[in-house]
Formats: sequence, C-alpha cells, structure tokens
Amino acid sequence: MTIIRWIYLGLAIWGAIMPMRYFGPWIVENGFDLPALVALWKANPAVTGIYWDLVISAIVLTVWVIYETVTRRNWMGLLAIPATWMVGVSFGLPLFLFLRSAPRN
Repeated sequence: MTIIRWIYLGLAIWGAIMPMRYFGPWIVENGFDLPALVALWKANPAVTGIYWDLVISAIVLTVWVIYETVTRRNWMGLLAIPATWMVGVSFGLPLFLFLRSAPRN
C-alpha cells in the first residue's frame, strides 16, 4: 500500500473517532433525538455557519462520490456516502480518497 493510502486511511480513522467522541456521549445521554441535535447545531450564528458549511460539503461529496463511482465502476466508493452522512465529512472524504486510490484491476 502506498504512503498516500496510509495517510488517507489514518485521516479516515481520525475523522471517524473525533466526531464520535462528542456525538457518542450526547447520544447516550439524550438518545438519538435528531431534531434536538439539529437544534443545537443552530444554537447561534457561528454554529449555524459551520452546520451549513458541513451540509453543503456533504452534498458536494455525495455528488462527487456518485459521479466517480459510476464513471470508474469502483462500487466500494459508495461506502463513503453513509460514512459522510452518519459520521461526517471528516470521515467520508478521506475514506473515499482511500477507496478511490486503490490499485485498479
């Protein structure tokens, strides 16, 4: 495996762990209450700005993943879509780059 693939994999792992360090305890305490979570993401203008930045980035990444998957026929790349929407762009993007950079047969 190339060094860049190791870097992508490391960033994907880090991008999965860091958000879950914060989401996990909140979900344990409050349950999976999506409306309450979204309300917190809109608590003030600074947080709302970050929220929209991440939502738009997730949409762009999803479109790119679908386009690249259809073009390259690398179906494993589709794993980046649920990774993005269930954890975050910080996990989905490096995961997709890791999967995309695999040697082609």
